[in-house]
Amino acid sequence: QQSELNSFLWTIKRDPPSYFFGTIHVPYTRVWDFIPENSKKAFQQSHIIYFELDLTDPYTISALTNCQLLPQGENLQDVLPHDIYCRLKRHLEYVKLMMPSWMTPDQRGKGLYADYLFNAIAGNWERKRPVWVMLMVNSLTEVDIKSRGVPVLDLYLAQEAERLRKQTGAVEKVEEQCHPLNGLNFSQV
Repeated sequence: QQSELNSFLWTIKRDPPSYFFGTIHVPYTRVWDFIPENSKKAFQQSHIIYFELDLTDPYTISALTNCQLLPQGENLQDVLPHDIYCRLKRHLEYVKLMMPSWMTPDQRGKGLYADYLFNAIAGNWERKRPVWVMLMVNSLTEVDIKSRGVPVLDLYLAQEAERLRKQTGAVEKVEEQCHPLNGLNFSQV
């Protein structure tokens, strides 16, 4: 029952109340029906909404993209063992070949093309740090490709907040997410 679901919503008792809601970075359509009404109601009634990052801000997106890159002059081929680099390259060639068959008719109807989608996800992969390549490869599955074009829950809520003219903000800066991931050594990745 909807009313019995764990809401991932915490209330901070003050006047007016504040709420803390735990989200997940997946297409919102995968989880929306499982978000209890009390969480949706808290969102609707709130005037100010803060997110982990401001995913509607072009600077945030640009900074996220830049933080993924290796230092100037370095390529992935320089930092990965040769056999892993070759396996990765073959796998990405396989994904690029398979991607047209993974896309949905709805995606094609919206003008998404497999080459465009592949480049949007994997473009410039040879310049990315290993941890970001690992995250990228994990998202290059048939299920994930079929859901591309659907915003993740955080972005959907941010877009809704903007549409409803709510004041929005972010509690983290890109660097606060980037630096810990970029600080992992190769064996940890």
